[in-house]
Amino acid sequence: MARKSYFVTGTDTGVGKTMVSAAILEAAAALGKRTLAMKPVASGCDETPEGLRNDDAVILMQAMSESLGYDQVNPIALKPAIAPHVAAAQAGRTVTAERLVGFCRGLQMRPADLLLVEGAGGWRVPLNDRETYSAMPAALQMPVILVVPLRLGCINHALLTAEAIRRDGLTVAGWVANRPVPDVMTCEQETLEYLVNHLAAPCLGVLPWQKNADPRMLATGLDVNCLFEN
Repeated sequence: MARKSYFVTGTDTGVGKTMVSAAILEAAAALGKRTLAMKPVASGCDETPEGLRNDDAVILMQAMSESLGYDQVNPIALKPAIAPHVAAAQAGRTVTAERLVGFCRGLQMRPADLLLVEGAGGWRVPLNDRETYSAMPAALQMPVILVVPLRLGCINHALLTAEAIRRDGLTVAGWVANRPVPDVMTCEQETLEYLVNHLAAPCLGVLPWQKNADPRMLATGLDVNCLFEN
């Protein structure tokens, strides 16, 4: 079974969770680790002859070392590019934390050194009227990797997200600073130093902006050894 499992979340939507996840998978593979990944719920899927397909899920499939069918990587694929709970309601489907837990446990039983589970949006994105996505990693007691975009306001968003994760009884196993746009933010170094000193979790790396991002290239800027300790 998967020796190490982590949930990947961000401070918001559009912060680069998928590319960071893919880079972590590539960095782990460079250490000789066997890797798996999944994105249990994905909205904004495209119609294809094989069914609904999500670009993020495909990127994860290409980056992980082990082979899985698309439906195992993205079991709930939704067409509208909107919040998952709204997309599910429009599709006449119900998404629950219990169901997502079942999908994740299924992959945890497969042999691998690392399983990454990518969330949608931020920590409190709704799954339905009663539950947020955070209920799934909480039920699994899954440590969290936080993706922080280097842009104005990221300190507040990162600290609040880390606080919510810990309040839910989980550990922030590490965080990655990501540049989601080509323009470098004002006082970037000072921002990084503050986050390093106050997030109370290891920084796995600072990823540059790339127009055509290559997870293998991004992986060279990550140190993921701590994810395999203990």
